[in-house]
Amino acid sequence: MKSAINVIKEQVNYFHLIRRLSLYEMKSQNRNNYLGMAWEVLNPAIQILIYWFVFGTLRTRDDVAVGDMDIPFFFWLLTAFFLWLFFYQGTVQGSKSIYSRLGILSKMNFPMSVIPAFVISSKFYIHLAMMGIVIIILQFNGYYINSHYVQLLYFIVAAFVFIFALSLITSTLSTIIRDVHMFLNSTLRMLLYLSGVLWPISILGNMEWLMNLMKLNPLFYLVQGYRHSLFGTEWYAVTQWEYTLYFWVLVAVLFIIGSALHMKFRRHFIDYL
Repeated sequence: MKSAINVIKEQVNYFHLIRRLSLYEMKSQNRNNYLGMAWEVLNPAIQILIYWFVFGTLRTRDDVAVGDMDIPFFFWLLTAFFLWLFFYQGTVQGSKSIYSRLGILSKMNFPMSVIPAFVISSKFYIHLAMMGIVIIILQFNGYYINSHYVQLLYFIVAAFVFIFALSLITSTLSTIIRDVHMFLNSTLRMLLYLSGVLWPISILGNMEWLMNLMKLNPLFYLVQGYRHSLFGTEWYAVTQWEYTLYFWVLVAVLFIIGSALHMKFRRHFIDYL
């Protein structure tokens, strides 16, 4: 618990540094491109266009129920896919954030827990931009801004905290054992199909045990929360309070474990150079 408190204090004390480094991180990754940071939005936008072309024109799918509304499949997919991109990019980049910067660790005068935070933050800005695009698309298709958007703010914070807690674990393990990053990358690709992003778990029908098993995935909680907030169908965090409690207990456990691992091994990170 002491390690977790120390990590929280470091995030608070170096918040302004995290913000500056995250902006620099985003710029530095695109400094050799003519369009610069625009590619951070263009790449996922192109993916969305591909999904629209496939599922909106070539092959239409049945509407999907979200609360008491039947939502066209493309819009149902859209409201979760941009969250998936943030989760995938934030987790993958966060896992290698420390070992990919081992060469400059000796020159730093700030705590190492700041590194995963500013790397994830750089992806968070892109997530907010994509969210803006998705909201605009929804407005033009009859899904207007509603009071449930207040709940969306909660799920945005929950997504960031979850990714950071997970990255504290993976960034430490990936520094010690590089294969962890490769294994994580492959596992996350599989997780795309097990999080309710591409298909509704309701099609499992009477296999309730399998549906409950899939709900153990915390990403599913976030996906459902985003959808119910954007379509204004349910105060999901409140009506599903048991699921909300499970999510935060799991995040707390991940954060405590990640903080303990990080604080224990970070003085030895330079030895893995």
